Amino acid sequence: MTAQDPFAGFKAVQKEAWSLFTPMEVFTTPTAAKLVGFAGVAAGQRLLDVGCGTGVVAITAARRGAKVRGLDLSPVLIERAREHAQLMNLDVDFKDGDAESLPYGDNEFDVVLSQFGHMFAPRPDVAIGEMLRVLKPGGTIAFSTWPPHLYVGRMFALIGRHLPPPEGVASPVLWGDPKIVAERLAGKAKDLSFEMDMMTPSALSPQHFRRTMETTIGPLIKLVAQYKDEPDKLKSFRAEFEALISEYFDPGHNVMRQQFLMSKASKV
Repeated sequence: MTAQDPFAGFKAVQKEAWSLFTPMEVFTTPTAAKLVGFAGVAAGQRLLDVGCGTGVVAITAARRGAKVRGLDLSPVLIERAREHAQLMNLDVDFKDGDAESLPYGDNEFDVVLSQFGHMFAPRPDVAIGEMLRVLKPGGTIAFSTWPPHLYVGRMFALIGRHLPPPEGVASPVLWGDPKIVAERLAGKAKDLSFEMDMMTPSALSPQHFRRTMETTIGPLIKLVAQYKDEPDKLKSFRAEFEALISEYFDPGHNVMRQQFLMSKASKV
């Protein structure tokens, strides 16, 4: 991120807000294994995890014998990722940085992954351009994202109605639309494939899950802070949010049912 970056302020807000995401790693750990398996990660491959968060994808790949680097905008999450790697005596190189300006050389990696990470970069073309730049020809790019018409996608749409993003910032959940993924990779990657899977975070009730989300998800943290002196607006938002959560809450198993999309392709 440089002084010329038109979204420097937006990214600074993201960096701070997403620093509270750590408790959610209990939900993203199982899905990390699914992405690593979907990508076919193998021992000896040089792999980059973009938007690595607390390192669950990177460490899962390293357990397979891949030579892994991970990058995230949040130094707080990077420190947590390092703690995880140290606990297992794994040699994973974690650093804080920007998905739109990757600090790596051209054609450096065999595999580039992102689990719910690169999708939050404000400029999709820049982020995917960087991910493909550092990937070797024939290498695998794979990522997990949230479809716009399902729970998380609808949640971000709801947030956007109350807290519109800055002008020029693309919706993150468009990465969950296979048609848009195909358009963004057209001419740059081949053998594109998709797979849907399910995340099942535990929840005692829609109200409990709403509270968890409000204290861990960056845009929600910002929205609640915005409404701190407007209780009626906050109450109205929470009513809408809990109604949405209720559509995906399974009371018979005390879980949320959140489908996500995995996309995979080879660089041309």
